[in-house]
Amino acid sequence: MDIIKTLAEEFKLRPEQVKNTVALLDEGATVPFIARYRKEATGSLEDAAVRDISERLEYLRSLDEKREQIRKLIDEQEKLTEEISLALDNAVTVTELDDIYRPFRPKRRTRATIAKEKGLEGLAAFIRMQMTNREIEKEAEKYIDAEKGVNTADEAIEGAKDIIAEMISDDPDHRALIRRLTFEKGFISTKYAKEQENSVYEMYFDFSERINRIPPHRVLAMNRGEKEGVLSVSIEPPYEDIIKKLESKIIRGCKYTDQILRDTVEDSYKRLIEPSVEREIRNELTEKAQEGAIKVFGANLKQLLLQPPIKDKTVLALDPGYRTGCKAAVVDGTGKVLATGVIYLLPMHKQVEKAKDTVKRIIKKYGVDIIAVGNGTASRETEQFAADVIRETGGGLSYIIVNEAGASVYSASKLGAAEFPNLDVTVRSAVSLARRIQDALSELVKIDPKSIGVGQYQHDMNQKRLGEALSGVVEDCVNSVGVDLNTASPSLLGYVSGISSAVAKNIIAYREANGRFTDRKQLLNVSKLGPKAFEQCAGFLRIPGGDKILDNTGVHPESYAVAEGLLKKLGMSLEDVKNGVSVRDKVKNISALAAELGCGAPTLKDIIDELEKPGRDPRDEIPKPVLRSDVLSMEDLTEGMILKGTVRNVIDFGVFVDIGVHQDGLVHISQLTDRYIKHPLEVVSVGDIVEVKVLGVDISKHRISLTMKL
Repeated sequence: MDIIKTLAEEFKLRPEQVKNTVALLDEGATVPFIARYRKEATGSLEDAAVRDISERLEYLRSLDEKREQIRKLIDEQEKLTEEISLALDNAVTVTELDDIYRPFRPKRRTRATIAKEKGLEGLAAFIRMQMTNREIEKEAEKYIDAEKGVNTADEAIEGAKDIIAEMISDDPDHRALIRRLTFEKGFISTKYAKEQENSVYEMYFDFSERINRIPPHRVLAMNRGEKEGVLSVSIEPPYEDIIKKLESKIIRGCKYTDQILRDTVEDSYKRLIEPSVEREIRNELTEKAQEGAIKVFGANLKQLLLQPPIKDKTVLALDPGYRTGCKAAVVDGTGKVLATGVIYLLPMHKQVEKAKDTVKRIIKKYGVDIIAVGNGTASRETEQFAADVIRETGGGLSYIIVNEAGASVYSASKLGAAEFPNLDVTVRSAVSLARRIQDALSELVKIDPKSIGVGQYQHDMNQKRLGEALSGVVEDCVNSVGVDLNTASPSLLGYVSGISSAVAKNIIAYREANGRFTDRKQLLNVSKLGPKAFEQCAGFLRIPGGDKILDNTGVHPESYAVAEGLLKKLGMSLEDVKNGVSVRDKVKNISALAAELGCGAPTLKDIIDELEKPGRDPRDEIPKPVLRSDVLSMEDLTEGMILKGTVRNVIDFGVFVDIGVHQDGLVHISQLTDRYIKHPLEVVSVGDIVEVKVLGVDISKHRISLTMKL
């Protein structure tokens, strides 16, 4: 297989783009580095495209490896023909390779192998020839052999049929045909295995849908229901179509063999082919559904990580709780913890007024700007408490609801204990909530991405594949924003291109021993950070207030000479850049200028963008989160009410929007826009601020239906 050609065709790219990208990957370059600093080689492929090529490359190479293993195994049996070799060359999936190898795979004792041991292969071949002009029983009598266990002609025929049935089952063309017919015309059906009242699986208690039309989220729901023992799931193939097709391929019209072969075709399909094809189709549906869900999870995670930071604000975080009270933490604009404690603000504790007095003193003492309320247990009551305090203090500050997902994981982790050894586990969660709104990216990288909770059915995924995909998303986000070399935590540094967790710790150790970094080149003094790692990481690390202004930009050190040459040609200096003088306004022709400077136009464009806003944070251009000062309840909602909300989660069939009533509302995919869309991500992303209209409220079921078609 020509892998470069295959990748170019699949991704609709020029072969040289793919060839160069693969070469860079093979050299050990990371995806962020390739996407950001090797645009001339890749044709300006984005990080997601480079990552897709990397993943597909790995699959195709493993496919090639398996192809050659199978070729060798068949050749060792001295059964490799030109036809089989060509079929192996043309196979494009693991399933196709498995089909080709099936007849040659060592088998456990089957009915067919037992029949072969009885010497019935000759009779099977005679029947398959379909050229006889006499009863098969006469031919079968020749194979009667009591010592071998063949006592009658009928027993001989049955054994021959077993041999033929296995041959039909082992034929790759037959399996491909059956798989295609089942997928195109078959149904996937569910019944209840254990009836439950008000079950989330109620719609699947008697459900059926065409296999080729079922959406991914239904596949995952069926799988979960089956795993929990609530549902039984089955594939209903187009049985008659399959049998007719098989018969047309096998039976040639001999009155003495036709019925025997009809019986054999039916037995082969029902006993040998149907069960394995059903497993294959279920697996294929699951894999595709999981890949789709992983992509949605990744897209949601990316938007969550890239939420604009709320900078230079002092935050009071309230992590709600019933029995143990509400954990509180005050964090200043730099992320430093100023105070922690527990307050009892629920009516059940009978200390509401005391709690209000405590919070008011904290607000005044530390100059709190924002109250962050976790969205877990007792969050509605805590939100109301925050709104009451804001009103009673005369306003001037706001509150925001924060997704708690993963906070408890962080607080109980070794990392949480190392960061705050003197704080109680529960209080660490409150600190994490405060820091999340100050800088979501820096805080959320401390948590396993799978625990952040912006997907669907994440616990049903292939956890290794999910972990790899989400780690890739985090890596892309961290490197797209850039990292302050002098303040970054080991967790954040560990996601920087070219930096391992061990090297991240070494950077921290060097920083603690030698003070602040003032020059990117000092990275070369860090233990185990050599020239290759420096090349990969340097452009993504920032040094605000360092010796060189370029060290606080995304300009790679390898391009410093180009940047300085550009400024010289424009009659500018680095001091002008520092003072905010526009570079872009002076550039007339990027291509011509790039040629003069000896670099590519994409690289020069990126350099100009960086010089235009040194130290810029791309997240600053995204709308800020919605801050609130008063609270609504579901009872306050009326049909037709128009509200502003924040998209909290995007799934296959719609989006959940926080409209400030504790319970997120659902905008079904059909209510997102008037135009046809395949997925909600075509319209919205996690963190988007949207206007919605209330369609309906079901208080008993805690459901709010919304529309964005205003």
